Amino acid sequence: MTELGGLIARRIALTGPISLADFMAEALGHPRLGYYRRAVPVGAAGDFTTAPEISQMFGELIGAWLAERWLAMGRPSPVRLVELGPGRGTLMADALRATRGVPGFHAAIDLHLVDTNAPMREAQRAALHAYNPTWHERFDEVPAGPLLLVANEFFDALPVRQFHRTAKGWRERMVGLDEQGGLRLALAPGTTPFASLLAEADEGAEAELSEAGRALAGAIGTRIARDGGWALIIDYGLESAGRAASLQAVRRHQGAGILDRPGETDLSAHVDFAALAAAAGVPAFGPVGQGEFLRRLGLLERAQALKRNAKAAQADAIDAASARLIAPEQMGTLFRVLALGDGKSAPPAGFTDIPSDEALSDQ
Repeated sequence: MTELGGLIARRIALTGPISLADFMAEALGHPRLGYYRRAVPVGAAGDFTTAPEISQMFGELIGAWLAERWLAMGRPSPVRLVELGPGRGTLMADALRATRGVPGFHAAIDLHLVDTNAPMREAQRAALHAYNPTWHERFDEVPAGPLLLVANEFFDALPVRQFHRTAKGWRERMVGLDEQGGLRLALAPGTTPFASLLAEADEGAEAELSEAGRALAGAIGTRIARDGGWALIIDYGLESAGRAASLQAVRRHQGAGILDRPGETDLSAHVDFAALAAAAGVPAFGPVGQGEFLRRLGLLERAQALKRNAKAAQADAIDAASARLIAPEQMGTLFRVLALGDGKSAPPAGFTDIPSDEALSDQ
């Protein structure tokens, strides 16, 4: 058992079983031993690879979307440009490089990064030092003002509660101890007080609920309603993903047990986009599949532009990256995109068949 696993086991021995949400919060966010406090999870040497690491086209198109929304908002200055969980800073670096030709945009940007991972902050600093970013532990630390926010693969790592429908009603799945003092899963003995938030289902059904995700979406929506702005949420999940048990663990790009080696294993769950949209309380667009969204923003045209000056091997790599981002059997339908807006601007690109007229120029 890891050091953090031992601390969690000691907590359970003293106070009783804890929810999976509490376990996730400790395993991922413990101040000293949490996975996202000390691991470098992204890339071949980490535990997973995100879309910005696959191709520069992803960040470029997200940058074009953000710049178009800034124009639609009336070019506010300053505008708080915020990324939740920015990884190595790759997405934001590509987005800002691609939008340097948008008049006034970079001069208006006040860049804020929300991340608790010290090693990743150093990578972000190296990638984005020219833009003078400010770092925060939580979104609510970001100063007031018009908002442009992007969250790519962030909500999936927020803690979830998990439930099982028994003959006597919904019961919550808890983390307790086995006879040897190791961690194990078990159902709470009584029905859950969260039953009113769960849909009716047959015996044997599973469900998940992310209080943290709903709370953060609500905070983003409140900020947008008050100060104006837009948020783009990209993650894996379904339009209403809370009706199944999706929590999974990954270590070194391989599946692992949910309770296996806490603090050294990534944990994530499908995002319930309908719940986020409802919690935000502002106009929402989507969700649409990532593949559909990127096609509408011009990914295939951008790929062709990059291939014009590419060697054969480079062109093949561009095609492979495009397929990985948009193909249905890869990230194209598993990942989905949701936009939240202030209701004052024109509808955003990527959620209709009308492409943005502020298309990314060839660079």
